[in-house]
Amino acid sequence: MAKKKAFALRINPDTLKELEKWAQDEFRSVNGQIEYLLQKALNDRNKRGK
Repeated sequence: MAKKKAFALRINPDTLKELEKWAQDEFRSVNGQIEYLLQKALNDRNKRGK
């Protein structure tokens, strides 16, 4: 597994609240949910050949 780099994320409180609910629904941490969504978006982008 690749090393992970920590960084600060500024996020709207309402967006964070929604992410917390979504992460809980999928049995992930908020950090895990954000990583999952970013990786999915990158994979989708790469499939389109960009």
